[in-house]
Amino acid sequence: MSEQQYIDFYTQCRNLIMSKSCGVMNDVREKAFKRFKTVGFPSRKSERYKYTDVDKAFQTDFGILFTPLGITPSAYIFSLKDAPADVRPYYNRLADQHDGITLLNTMLAHECLLIYVPADTKVEKPLTVDNWIKGEVPSMMNRRILVVMEKGADATIIVNDHATDKQEFLTTQVIEVYCHDNAHLDLYEIEETTPLTKRFSNVYIHQQPYASVRHSVITLHNGLTRNLCDVILNGEFSETTLNGCAIGSGKQHIDNNTLIRHNAAHCTSNELYKYVVDDQAVGAFAGKILVEKGAQQTSSQETNNNLCASPSARMYSQPMLEIYADDVKCSHGSTTGVLDETALFYMRQRGIAEEEARMLLKNAFLGQVIDQIDYEPLRSKIFVKVEKRFLGEMEKCKTCNLCK
Repeated sequence: MSEQQYIDFYTQCRNLIMSKSCGVMNDVREKAFKRFKTVGFPSRKSERYKYTDVDKAFQTDFGILFTPLGITPSAYIFSLKDAPADVRPYYNRLADQHDGITLLNTMLAHECLLIYVPADTKVEKPLTVDNWIKGEVPSMMNRRILVVMEKGADATIIVNDHATDKQEFLTTQVIEVYCHDNAHLDLYEIEETTPLTKRFSNVYIHQQPYASVRHSVITLHNGLTRNLCDVILNGEFSETTLNGCAIGSGKQHIDNNTLIRHNAAHCTSNELYKYVVDDQAVGAFAGKILVEKGAQQTSSQETNNNLCASPSARMYSQPMLEIYADDVKCSHGSTTGVLDETALFYMRQRGIAEEEARMLLKNAFLGQVIDQIDYEPLRSKIFVKVEKRFLGEMEKCKTCNLCK
């Protein structure tokens, strides 16, 4: 099993890792290591990992990067070691201690990006985090982000993932989000990596009364992607919106798995994930809404719509409801289909070339998700990127070696 190489690596390099880290992270590192030795990586027999072969993804002998984040503390963004407040009640408290990916990240991550928004503070401009991975040998990066939104705080956070070079990369990322009373957060994860990149991102969100969170995950370019999002609605009248937009072609693999736990009454959750998969790409979505006994007056809707643009593309969908309260409004649904040939015919009759007509139909299909991006400049940018993606164009940046 591939976890043994990581157990051996940590055993040999624990002192090096700790020397590059801080006390808050080191305090939980050994416990995570011991737990990882017991549980290892999740297998496909696990209900939450049935669509992704984790062991295979981690088999490569990756060089593990300990590149400093190089963070200059600002009004809201810090390295964890420079935290303006005590973060011990937050760090690694939400992260699933039974999930092998999260445990591995806790073992190996040497720095943590802290985004801290004080009480009753509205951050006017989005806080943007750009993650880049590049190298000449197979490389692994383990990233950690902690978001603390104090009472009444309001912010938009955009996390962009990029990879350059024709090399095999693997990233693990754990994001923990705490939203206190009446806080509001828009969190966007956007992936533009390469077909050789494997990305595992686990997001854990905890909401207090009247807190509102929108989490959107957009996969534009990738190799193998596995996103997990767990939300706990722990205060009355809190609200969560989860949106996902994924485009797969070639042999790309995109797996989104969500769990929304309604622990309190009068809470609302809405979930919409849409995929377009082409060629031999594989898409997977599994989402569970769990309504606990005391969570009366819950309102929840979960939708997964998918478009298979070729006969060899595959899509797996598993929306789920588990309800223990008797005064709720909950629904879930899933559709998987092909391009509307009638619409395609009429567009061609009006002089639109077939390739362009197909692109327009795919754009329209994903538009419902993109339209929910609140920040207009980002919404416009994503529309352009999606169009370029369907046209087979890949935006080239100055540091990218993919097209050279």
